[in-house]
Amino acid sequence: MRLEPGAKAPTWKLPTAEGTKLGLADLKGKKVILYAYPAAMTPGCTTQACDFRDSLASLTAAGYAVVGISPDKPEKLAKFVERDAITFPLVSDEDKSVLTAYGAYGEKKNYGKTVMGVIRSTFVIDETGKIEHAFYNVKATGHVAKLRRDLGLD
Repeated sequence: MRLEPGAKAPTWKLPTAEGTKLGLADLKGKKVILYAYPAAMTPGCTTQACDFRDSLASLTAAGYAVVGISPDKPEKLAKFVERDAITFPLVSDEDKSVLTAYGAYGEKKNYGKTVMGVIRSTFVIDETGKIEHAFYNVKATGHVAKLRRDLGLD
């Protein structure tokens, strides 16, 4: 199941790299960029996280909060935050229930084989909790620049 613009974003409250919990309700009144990635500290996911980190000031200035979500344990996320100076929240969805609700977990092609896994995706959620954009099967490299163009920030 994939989310469409106008749909209500599935709610969530998940553990963060810092050991606290963060939920969509905590960000009410803000525009949220929630991006799903397969695994912390892998080359593509590191590139994508660093692109978001490097664009964070301009995204924040435009009213967006950025949150990364993966099935990694909070301890691994904490290492990722420290190693790569990630300056926005990363949340852990170990049972993949939130990723599944967003359509960001399921069958995908990996090197020609069909496997179950995280589908690299980005969701833009408006201040009222509705999906503005749902991008599936995005590329790790260049995605943030494309997202900025799609949002009219460049």
